[in-house]
Amino acid sequence: MSDLHLVDVPVPGGSAEAHLSLPPDGHGPGVLFVMDAIGLRPQIAAMCERIASWGYTVLAPNVFHREGTVAELMPTGDLRTPEGRDAFMQLAMPRVGHLTSDLSRPDVAAYLDHLRGLDATDDGPVGVTGYCMGVRIALRAAGDHPDVVAACGGFHGGGLVTDEPDSPHLSLATARAELVLGHADHDRSMPPEAVEALGAAAAAAGLTVSNAVYPDAPHGYSMADTSMYQEAGAERHFAELRGLLDRILRP
Repeated sequence: MSDLHLVDVPVPGGSAEAHLSLPPDGHGPGVLFVMDAIGLRPQIAAMCERIASWGYTVLAPNVFHREGTVAELMPTGDLRTPEGRDAFMQLAMPRVGHLTSDLSRPDVAAYLDHLRGLDATDDGPVGVTGYCMGVRIALRAAGDHPDVVAACGGFHGGGLVTDEPDSPHLSLATARAELVLGHADHDRSMPPEAVEALGAAAAAAGLTVSNAVYPDAPHGYSMADTSMYQEAGAERHFAELRGLLDRILRP
């Protein structure tokens, strides 16, 4: 696990804490990391540090900043047991419901502005990678900011295709990013028909997309501090994400 390095990011109506990871040489293309429902914690910092080690400046905001500070929202129990994770998720899921697209979209614009304005961030387009509910935010970021977001990763996302007018998959119509999506196998929040519809939306928009289901990978497979962790899925995600970022942001 890695320590959090928190910075304050101005957002509409206040500020949000965010973890910042810098690349070895002090600067690189920017990557916005959108956390899972469990929140900003050492596991997220560790993942950001790994991405930064590839040569990227990585910003991971506390997207639940309206609910509390990072310290107030951080898990205190052992998420590596199913019971511990389930207990915490009962606290976390209402936060997910409160974060509507009307709230998250202006926040994302502010996160991207802050990331691109950092001295450590190279000029040019950025990448976004999202996890769990963060994939919804990542896809909308790609659609809302097509001239800024050139690479978009999404891993074990849920609820990406709905009947709502703000369904995340609809954002792909205006996106221009290359997409790498790694879905959890047998994920009730992202069934096969939803995976197919997401791929169809990307194809209709003319986007380059990898829309794969990771075999035997449970929802949350990338998170090593929880009972859902699967090393094979986590390592595949890192490899495919690095390939995407290097291909698009460091050609």
